[in-house]
Amino acid sequence: MTCYRHPDREAYVRCQRCERFICPECQVEASVGFLCPDDAGGTVTQLNRRRTRAARVRQTGPRPVITLTLIGINVALWLLQVMPGSYVTDLFAYVPQITAVQPWRMITAGFVHDPSNLLHVLLNMYSLYIFGQVLEPMLGRARFAALYLISLFGGSVGVLWLASPDSWVVGASGAIFGLMAAYFVILRTIGQNSGQMLGLIAINLVFGFFSSGVSWQGHVGGLVTGGIVALVLANTRLLSQQAAQRLGLVSIVIGLILLTVFRSNVLGL
Repeated sequence: MTCYRHPDREAYVRCQRCERFICPECQVEASVGFLCPDDAGGTVTQLNRRRTRAARVRQTGPRPVITLTLIGINVALWLLQVMPGSYVTDLFAYVPQITAVQPWRMITAGFVHDPSNLLHVLLNMYSLYIFGQVLEPMLGRARFAALYLISLFGGSVGVLWLASPDSWVVGASGAIFGLMAAYFVILRTIGQNSGQMLGLIAINLVFGFFSSGVSWQGHVGGLVTGGIVALVLANTRLLSQQAAQRLGLVSIVIGLILLTVFRSNVLGL
């Protein structure tokens, strides 16, 4: 009698389901005795590896897929920006005075960074990873993506209203500040200490006000927008409130569009 998986090995134990002979290496202990790898769903080593992976996921949460995707897009575009003769920065950057003719730049500007400053993209992507790996599992992928993109849009609206019409803006900072504000709101909603988060937001805002070349207007716009989005999400958590949640998010986007149109008309852009 030999093992059905290892014909060169003697076996004296049968699988409790298929009754094939199995050697000690192929014996998977079960409540009914021993099973073969086919009936148990894998060998002992494979099953232990799956249990370890599952335990790790339970401890750390699911992978922040949207966060990692956003980081990948930003890094890839920055690498394209630094290529000799590249026009990526010119095509994606946001300039308020051309909002009426190229409004999509209000979004695309958040995916490119200063090509002459590696630290710019590194700091933003590090911040995105830190907040994304916490917020994405809490909110879910779709809600997190909505939070990020709406905050990004809000940051550009802040630039349109508060900065000079000929300002030239790139970077994901508006969206990052939106994530900060959202995390603060969520901490307050669940009753956890938010003092450190408030201090971090204040430090970053002050840094933007006193540093040349930093768009504090985009920071403020993203911060306010992210906070409002988080309030909607935090107050529509029940399954029965999903329609109200979608309506709330759509209303925020419509409000940002109206602010954009109104400001563009006032400035004659």
